[in-house]
Amino acid sequence: MNQTILLLFFKIFSIKNRLKNLGTKEKIRFLFSLIIALGFWFTIFFFSYKLILYLNNIEIIGEILLRKLLSMVFITFFAMLIFSNIITTISTLYLSKDLPFLFSSPLALSYIFFAKYVETTFSSSWMVLFFGSPFFVAFGMAKGAGIIYYLWLIPVIISFIFVTSGIGVIICMVLVRIFPANKTKNIFLFLSIGFTVALYLLFRFLQPEKLVNPESFHILVDYLSMLKTPSSPLLPSRWAEEAIVSFIHSHWQDAIFYLMMLFSSALFFTMIAELLANQIYIKGWAKSQEGKKAKLTKGWLIEKISQILTFPFKGFTKIILSRDIKLFFRDATQWSQLFMLFALIVVYVFNFSVLPLDKAPIPILYMQNLLAFLNIGLAGFVIAAVGARFVFPAVSLEKEAFWIIQTAPISLKQFLWSKFLMLFFPLLILAELLVFLTNYFLNATDFLIYLSSITIFLITIGVTSLGIGMGAIYPKFNVENVAQISTGYGGIIYMIISIAYIGIIIALEAYPAYKIFMFKLKDFPITFWQWIWIFFSFGVIIIIELITLFLPIYLGEKKLSLKEV
Repeated sequence: MNQTILLLFFKIFSIKNRLKNLGTKEKIRFLFSLIIALGFWFTIFFFSYKLILYLNNIEIIGEILLRKLLSMVFITFFAMLIFSNIITTISTLYLSKDLPFLFSSPLALSYIFFAKYVETTFSSSWMVLFFGSPFFVAFGMAKGAGIIYYLWLIPVIISFIFVTSGIGVIICMVLVRIFPANKTKNIFLFLSIGFTVALYLLFRFLQPEKLVNPESFHILVDYLSMLKTPSSPLLPSRWAEEAIVSFIHSHWQDAIFYLMMLFSSALFFTMIAELLANQIYIKGWAKSQEGKKAKLTKGWLIEKISQILTFPFKGFTKIILSRDIKLFFRDATQWSQLFMLFALIVVYVFNFSVLPLDKAPIPILYMQNLLAFLNIGLAGFVIAAVGARFVFPAVSLEKEAFWIIQTAPISLKQFLWSKFLMLFFPLLILAELLVFLTNYFLNATDFLIYLSSITIFLITIGVTSLGIGMGAIYPKFNVENVAQISTGYGGIIYMIISIAYIGIIIALEAYPAYKIFMFKLKDFPITFWQWIWIFFSFGVIIIIELITLFLPIYLGEKKLSLKEV
C-alpha cells in the first residue's frame, strides 16, 4: 500500500511542479479558465437553487417532484460515470505512456493497478463532481440543511463514485481481455454516443413543455401517477438518493444504512477489480500493444469520397485535403460525432416545428419573422459550438507530425487555407440546412429567407476562419485526447470571440432588417438618412467580415512560423 501511495504522490507532485513552473502568460490563462469554470459553477447553482426552491414550495406533490429530480440526477450520474470510467480506464490502465516503465520496475502488479485505479477514478469523475456539486449544495440550502449535511455528502458521493469506478474498471478489463484496447474504446464510444443521442431525442419528442399547458392536464395527471413509482432498490443511485433524503429528514438509521450499502459496495467492487486484475490485467495490456491488421482492400470507398470532394482543387491543397478527408473517416472518434450532429439538426428543427405561434401575444406574421431573424444568431451559435469541436482542433490534430508540414514544400499559409476549405463547406451545409428548415416551418417571408441564407453564409466564413486561425495561435500538439484541445484556454477564447462576432453581426443587421421588412410588408417609406444608415451598417458588416476572414489566419501563420521543428 505504501508503494501505491508513493506512485500517487509522484502524480500529485508532477501536477504541483507543472503549476509551479507556469510562466506569467500560462498563469493568466489558468486564472482566466478558473474564473470561467467558477462562473459556470455559480450559474448551475443559481438555477438549481431556484428550481429546487420552486418545487419545494409546490403543495402536495412538491416533495415527490424533488425526490424524482434527485433520483434522475443520480441515475444520470451513475450512467455517465460508468461510461466515463470505461473509456478512461482504457487510456489510463492500457494506453498510458508510463506503463512500460512501471511494469519494468520492481513494483508489484497490485500496487501499480491500485495507483492507476485511483487515477482513473479521479480523471473520470472530477468534472462530473465539480459541475454536479452545485446541485447538491443548492439542494441543502433550499432544504435549510446545516453544515453537517455538507460533511455527510462527502462519504456519500465518494462511495458512490468508487462504486461506479469499480463497475467501469471491471467491465473494461473483461472487454480488453477479449478485444484489443483500441477496439474496445471505439465500441464504447459508439455506445455512449448512441445512448446520448437516443436519450436526447426521446426527451425532446416527449415534449415536456406540455406539462405546463392547461389544455394538456390529462397528461399531467398521468405523469403524476408515474412519479410515485420508485427506482429499483438494487441500484447504487437509489442508495445515494435515500442516504441524502433520509439525512435531510433526520431519519438517521436509514441514512447510515444506505451509506453503509454504498461504502460496502465500493469496497466489494474494488476487491473484485483487484482479484480480476491479478488474473487478466497484464494479459490485456500486452494485447493492447499489438498493432492493427492492415486492411488494404477496404479503403476504396474512402478513396472515392476523397477524389469526389477534392475534384475542384489542385496541387498541394488537393493533397492536404485528400489526406484530411481520409484521416477523418478512418478515425472513429471523429466521424462518429456525425451522429451527434444529426441529433442536433433533428431536435433543433423539431423545436421550431412545434412552437405554438398562434398563442403568441403579437400577430403571428410578426412573430414568425422575428423568430426567423433571431434564428440567424441562434444558428450561428450552434455553428460556433460545432466549430469548437471540429475546426479549432484541426491544426493541433497534426500532433507530433507537424514537423512534416514545416519541412514540406508548402507554405503555412497554404496549409491553413487548405484546413479552412476542408471544414468550411461541411459547416456551411449544416448552417444553411438549419436556417432553411426552420424558415420553412416558421413560414418566413422571402426577404427573411434570403437575409438568413446570406448572413449565415458570412457567419460561417468568419467562424471557420476564427477556428483555424486561433487553433494555430493556441496549438496543442502533445495531447492524447482530442476533447482536451477545445476545452483549453484557446478554445474558451475562440468561443468568446465567436459569440461576440455573431452578436455584432446580428446587432448591425437588426435595424436595416426591420426597416426593409416593414417597407416590404406595410409599404412604410424609408427616408434618405435611413438608407444611409442601412448602407453604413452593411458596409461595417463587410469590413468586419473581411477582417475576420483574413486576420486570424494571418496571425495563426505568424505564430506557427515561430514554432521550432
